[in-house]
Amino acid sequence: MTVSDFLARLDPETRSTVERLRAIVTSAAPFLAERIKWNAPSFALGDDDLITLGLERRGGVRLVLHRGAKPKDTVDFRFDDPGGLGRWPAPDRGVMVFKDLQAVEATASSLRDLCARWVQHVSET
Repeated sequence: MTVSDFLARLDPETRSTVERLRAIVTSAAPFLAERIKWNAPSFALGDDDLITLGLERRGGVRLVLHRGAKPKDTVDFRFDDPGGLGRWPAPDRGVMVFKDLQAVEATASSLRDLCARWVQHVSET
């Protein structure tokens, strides 16, 4: 499946939300490669997926900041989310859920900054 195929299957409201999140991630880190991974758009540096989108079962779109599919040692890993945008179930996994496009727009600037800092941080560690 391609990203275009994925988008074609979405209802218009969800598609708008996904496309806006994709644009934010792309503006934060234009050098990342976008592909479908885990049945949704994912942004990778080489073979390591760093930002992945997903559809919530009850509606909305999830954005996950992570360091790939395989668990990595988190003993010395630290990342700061000063705006508290994400829920952090692990030091190297941040999850944000956006109900709709308006929720994305309300945090767009902060989210772009968070994604840019995330990619820079994980590519340096």
